[in-house]
Amino acid sequence: MRQYVIDELREEEIARIRAFLDSACERSGLENLYWLNIPDDLLSPEQFAHRDCRPFAVGIEMGRREVTFELLVRSRARIRCTCIAFATPAQRDFVLAFADRVVSKSAIPV
Repeated sequence: MRQYVIDELREEEIARIRAFLDSACERSGLENLYWLNIPDDLLSPEQFAHRDCRPFAVGIEMGRREVTFELLVRSRARIRCTCIAFATPAQRDFVLAFADRVVSKSAIPV
């Protein structure tokens, strides 16, 4: 799996990240998993054409001392389809920019 992991987080940072994700993302049915929806203007041509597979999102998983941003763009409507793929460069940039916002909004002043 391709993913971006931020680890060695302190308990206070984890709590702030969780609060930020609660307000900015959709919670999945699993306790520590969130969905970050990919905007329509960033969908690949195949994803854009697959209207029945929308919305598309990447998973964000909270761990005990880390947060993991998956770089697999998933259909929220289907488990298997040819439109499910690793993030394009533009989608990857979107996810990494979001991860940067998460970290900057959740950082504990030193």
